[in-house]
Amino acid sequence: MNKTIFFLIAAFIAGFSISAQAKNIIHPPKTKKLDTATFATGCFWCTEAKFKELRGVEKVTSGFIGGHVANPSYEQVCTGTTGHAEACNIVYDPAVISYDELLEAFFVAHDPTQLNRQGNDVGTQYRSAIFFHNTEQKEKANYYIRKLNQEKVYKSDIVTQVTPYTIFYKAENYHQNYYSLNGSQPYCKYVIQPELEKFKQVFKDKLKK
Repeated sequence: MNKTIFFLIAAFIAGFSISAQAKNIIHPPKTKKLDTATFATGCFWCTEAKFKELRGVEKVTSGFIGGHVANPSYEQVCTGTTGHAEACNIVYDPAVISYDELLEAFFVAHDPTQLNRQGNDVGTQYRSAIFFHNTEQKEKANYYIRKLNQEKVYKSDIVTQVTPYTIFYKAENYHQNYYSLNGSQPYCKYVIQPELEKFKQVFKDKLKK
């Protein structure tokens, strides 16, 4: 299923972006300009572990967004009463990896048809969501969701929320780079590691060396 989704989205990207490409134009070197994508794909430990492997991703920060409680703690968010989702701010270099390619990774990284859960992680804090930073991100997110549903890539319709970016609260320090620092923990070993290996296989040509 993951490979099917990958190749389908890749085809969409080729058709969606080709009209914007100019030929035989030489541009002077530019100073690196970074951008940010914000995704929720379930547990943010898993989200962070996957996206930090992609070439062009400069930094991934785990945190909370979309709720009504200011400066929430992890324990508060885990109750499912704050309205926040576990999410990641993904700072990337658009000259190396595009937002479209990050959306590819988003739809491969989790099951966007599961409502308010991913596997055994259940609750609104584990919902599938794209928090867009501008109109272009919003339009692209909705475009791919519509196309994936039309092509019936999944057995059920995608339930991913597409909602404006608001305030992102960074999670406690021990959540940052969690998988790399806690790889021997049972959740990391038996949940994150298998998912990460499948993700890396699909995106093997786009990984950092």
